Amino acid sequence: MRVAIVISIAALLIVAGALMVATDFTAYLGSNPVTCNNCHLMDAAYEGWYHAAHSSWATCVDCHAPHAFVPKYLFKAYSGYRHVTGFLFKEHPTILRAIPLSKDIIHENCIGCHETAVEDIAFGAMDEGRYCFDCHRTIAHGERGISILPYRDQETDR
Repeated sequence: MRVAIVISIAALLIVAGALMVATDFTAYLGSNPVTCNNCHLMDAAYEGWYHAAHSSWATCVDCHAPHAFVPKYLFKAYSGYRHVTGFLFKEHPTILRAIPLSKDIIHENCIGCHETAVEDIAFGAMDEGRYCFDCHRTIAHGERGISILPYRDQETDR
């Protein structure tokens, strides 16, 4: 019985290790924007970022993930799980929208990098019920281009 458990665990570790090598798992631990663009759904977002103002200063992770070490990797694991299961089960949307957790993180990162400007501009007058990107949508990813979909997020979007 004990030998079967050891063999099962060893086989599981070997399969997990092979999958990690085959998928270049460690690349997803970094912050290279090319890694984010591995999925064809990210083409428009990547191209928009590449040609927009923030490409000189920020990568995908700088805006879309928490900056603290542990929360960043917990969020990356959660996002990775959602992306992989969405891909495997064909549940990923054709138009990507940030989920509420992602919106909060992006907003916090905007303020974190632009704290002085936000203080100077808003000084308490800013509508606290809005995200930075509600008004500054084109800053990080440029213009969206021609689309039949509205700019605003909808409840059915992911």
